[in-house]
Amino acid sequence: MTNEHWTAWESCLRIIRDNVPAGSFKTWFEPIVPVRLEERILTIQVPSAFFYEYLEEQFIDILRKTLRMVLGVGAKLEYNVVMGNNTAEVPYTVKYPTTNNTRIQNRPLTLPISSEDKAAIKNPFIIPGIQKLQIDPQLKPENTFENFVEGECNRLARSAGFAVAQNPGGTAFNPLMIYGNSGLGKTHLAQAIGIEAKERYPDKVVLYVNANKFQTQFTESTRNNNRNDFLNFYQMIDILILDDVHEFAGKEKTQETFFHIFNHLHQTGRQLILTSDKPPIELKGMEQRLLSRFKWGLTADLTVPDFETRMEILRRKVYKDGLILNDEVLEYIASHITNNVRELEGALVSLLAQSMLNKKEITLDLASKLVNKLVKNSRRELSIEYISKVVCDYFNIPVDYLQAKTRKREIVQARQITMYFSKNMTKYSLASIGAQIGNKDHATVLHACKTVNNLKETDKNFRIYVDEIEKKLKM
Repeated sequence: MTNEHWTAWESCLRIIRDNVPAGSFKTWFEPIVPVRLEERILTIQVPSAFFYEYLEEQFIDILRKTLRMVLGVGAKLEYNVVMGNNTAEVPYTVKYPTTNNTRIQNRPLTLPISSEDKAAIKNPFIIPGIQKLQIDPQLKPENTFENFVEGECNRLARSAGFAVAQNPGGTAFNPLMIYGNSGLGKTHLAQAIGIEAKERYPDKVVLYVNANKFQTQFTESTRNNNRNDFLNFYQMIDILILDDVHEFAGKEKTQETFFHIFNHLHQTGRQLILTSDKPPIELKGMEQRLLSRFKWGLTADLTVPDFETRMEILRRKVYKDGLILNDEVLEYIASHITNNVRELEGALVSLLAQSMLNKKEITLDLASKLVNKLVKNSRRELSIEYISKVVCDYFNIPVDYLQAKTRKREIVQARQITMYFSKNMTKYSLASIGAQIGNKDHATVLHACKTVNNLKETDKNFRIYVDEIEKKLKM
């Protein structure tokens, strides 16, 4: 059929439209043109290399899942990138630094649509006899100290991080724990320490790993009866960077294993760098002996950047991309997007994309229209504590009742609704949600979500409760 590719892509768009914000869909998916479909390989045409890169960075997960749903397991995606008046097939982009910009090299397609991780960490413990120096540190080369804008919001953390990089394991900042809300630069700063330390001490073994990845590796090692190999692997790391340690909440066996790894590394003078969304004293669902060790070194927070810091972040981003924008536009963005560095940079990227696609000059008027839409439509990042308060206020019960061991119907129902919204409106794992709401396990959270969904379909009054609470959470 000659229109197979159009039919497949339209099916994809129907799914994507329901899963991304309307503004993002209009900007990043409506301009795409399907080209052909051959043996479950869908080729799409995008307006530029920048457009392609942004899709790969921001929407790769939804694209992967959608193609698998529409075309089945083994589906693949190829891109045609428009280069001026010509079109070049660029299924995968590699950037090579030059003096002022980058150039693109074509490579064969490497985007299988599967449930496996796109970039799994190469763990030496599954390859007997591997040498320490062959461990990939899993650091993004752009996350350097030079690219991290210093301000009052992060000065302590940055200074401590630089001191650690100069003398890993030899300062009082061991462990160094960096905490703060999402989007403030915790991962960037933690990786900058690893990059700087690796440059100064090439023989040291550096590894960055997210807590979820660590948990997955631990589970696999337990299933394959090689837990000792897992321990030995992590105990040979010289500088261990563990991101989002709060994700260990409620996972007792993982915490116990990390406790032993922490002790070994600390006692042998190795460096630990941890990040979290809260300071140790506020972390729930964590063993006290582990929390006490988090406090052995320095705990430094990242706060919301002030106006001058936000301006400097934007100026560096513009300079890095080789663009020229007047300060009036930058000041408007910096004064209206205030809480999150990631959103700040995202607004600038969206502005550049709008200008490029619509062939319009970047003016204050264009910036104001885009920023106002982003600010209006952006969903506030909710905490489990805030969701608990809104639910309890709605039912007129004290928040502490959610933690009580009681089977009273109104308390159980409020707890289940809190778990339901925590799963749908936060990035916390099921185990972490359960640990913070009544000290329950992940199975209880799953059961609560299923119960809420069932009651929404069968109980009109209950559906009204949930809808009204959802409105309050989105205000």
